[in-house]
Amino acid sequence: MTSLLQYESGIDTAVLAPRCPICQSASQPQFEKYGYSIQRCNSCQHGFLDLSTDSGHVQRVYDNNYFEGGGPGYPDYLAEGKLLRRHGRRYAKLLRHYMAPGHLLDVGTAAGFILQGFVDGGWTGEGTEPNEAMAEYGRSQLHLSIRTGPLEQLEIERQYDLVTMIQVVAHFYQLKLAFEVAARSTKPGGFWLIETWNRESWTARLLGSGWHEYSPPSVLHWFSPKDLAILAREFGFVEVARGRPRKSLNGAHAKSLLRFKLEGQGWSRPLAKLLSKLLHLIPDQLEIPYPAEDLFWVLYQKPAT
Repeated sequence: MTSLLQYESGIDTAVLAPRCPICQSASQPQFEKYGYSIQRCNSCQHGFLDLSTDSGHVQRVYDNNYFEGGGPGYPDYLAEGKLLRRHGRRYAKLLRHYMAPGHLLDVGTAAGFILQGFVDGGWTGEGTEPNEAMAEYGRSQLHLSIRTGPLEQLEIERQYDLVTMIQVVAHFYQLKLAFEVAARSTKPGGFWLIETWNRESWTARLLGSGWHEYSPPSVLHWFSPKDLAILAREFGFVEVARGRPRKSLNGAHAKSLLRFKLEGQGWSRPLAKLLSKLLHLIPDQLEIPYPAEDLFWVLYQKPAT
């Protein structure tokens, strides 16, 4: 069917449509969220935000308020340190099935808690983090080596046995550049460990535009295992293993996320007030297992030669 724009201008709208950052195919708007257009690639189905971003986007979105202001971020990131450190230990234990502990680069390490969990599991390594306050906490309090800046801007001088990107790839403002840096930073025969949200999960499909991970502009990409594998293969990496992680968050974080989502759902005032009172009953430090199946981890390997 010919669109009005095509009819009046003679221009194919596919030419004007935002191009997929993975396969460069044209895309279509899926829906609008918080005033931003969520696009879906016509070919690989990758979901991405129709937004022109640069390094300034990182400083604006992932400032200190992201880690302590609630909303789509964290009410108090540092308060979840024990949970995150345990998450790193679980991954270190999992990876023993595929490799011996070595030297790793943890991308988007924040305060370094997950990196510290890997260190507990026998690894050595460094981290990268765009937020200076978080990076300084990791350096001064956990005595970790953390470089400040987005991965897209960093010059990594060495190669690592493992590059971890846990809850990070959805936030890259230049997706292919970030993966290019990660590929150069990985030894031949080395690995990537990626954890991210699955837009093709039953939870995401059931909730549609109400899925919690549709939170632009902090989230820029929405993957499935299929399109993430396409991107990894472009840099020569092949899938070795995949699964669902065990994940927990504390009560304060859970309440903050629920309040943020409820505010955007147009609840009546009495109902919103009742829900707020119920949320208040949840202790801030209560450990809450994440129940859904919309997360996945995947391990990729770089060819040895």
